[in-house]
Amino acid sequence: MARKIGIDLGTANVLVYVRNRGVVMSEPSVVAISTKDNRIKAVGSDALAMLGREPESIEVVRPMRNGVIADYDITEAMLKHYIGKVVGRFSLSKPDVMISIPAGITSVEMRAVREAALSAGARRAYLIREPLAAAIGANIPIAKPSGNMIIDIGGGTTEVAVISLNDIVTWSSVRVGGNRFDDAIMQYIKRKYSLLIGERMAESVKIEIGSAVAMSRPLQMQVRGRDQVAGLPKTIEVNSTEITEAIQEPLEQVVNAVRRVLADTPPALAEDLIDKGMVMTGGGSMLRGINDLLTEFTGVPCYVTDQPANCVAIGTGMALEYLEVLHDSLSGDELN
Repeated sequence: MARKIGIDLGTANVLVYVRNRGVVMSEPSVVAISTKDNRIKAVGSDALAMLGREPESIEVVRPMRNGVIADYDITEAMLKHYIGKVVGRFSLSKPDVMISIPAGITSVEMRAVREAALSAGARRAYLIREPLAAAIGANIPIAKPSGNMIIDIGGGTTEVAVISLNDIVTWSSVRVGGNRFDDAIMQYIKRKYSLLIGERMAESVKIEIGSAVAMSRPLQMQVRGRDQVAGLPKTIEVNSTEITEAIQEPLEQVVNAVRRVLADTPPALAEDLIDKGMVMTGGGSMLRGINDLLTEFTGVPCYVTDQPANCVAIGTGMALEYLEVLHDSLSGDELN
């Protein structure tokens, strides 16, 4: 039998789940290519290490943007690289692959993802919407006639959905995620301190001292970059209160997406949410205090699940075991 693989094809990271083994790979969605002949120089962590440090002969790109394919050829090469690492480049059996997609993806974008997976070596390629995959990976009992709310904050998108009877009842998708938080931090530090910092430094600031709500005891961190005026290397110190201020605009978009879904939720399911609360997944949900922020603005309890960054990948792999049950909520040529 062909191996079964679940892939969380994210804007920031690609996670691969293999049946009976769990999440076996988590790599950045980054590819380094030669500007001379478009040859792939590095993929994943090796490519990310070059970001911001590359010479003119190398271009470091993110082929996924806002949860969808921005560069088809590079995405296909990236998928081929990761599938090959998992099943072996000389494997005789092609794997069945389930790939997560944003809830708001278009039919053209869906076709591009499926064709990229097939071209990269999949025997069959199925697609599952991210909120549904996240709920399955978080072990939420979605088969019952009861409302379950999931908030998945990834690198490029935030997916919010209410799920019942194995499918999505109402949803909202905004192109705001961890990358937008990083961009907001970069712009804030540039505006306030005239200091230019890179993506990786901004991400480090977010992880080390970032918080969605003001902390009673602010954290501090040294930030290194290039002085915009003098053009020389410079180190400054920022605190978590400043970072909370920096990310207010993208946080507001996340809050508004959650509010929209709650407003569109049928009353019978809304009753369930008051008792169960909202479940958060995705790497962005690990931002300090973001669940408290959502609880404050909605009045509905909000919890971060265990292993939030892995939930979508786990859910994609588990969904391959329940193709018949999930038939109506999945996409794939073999399901038609």
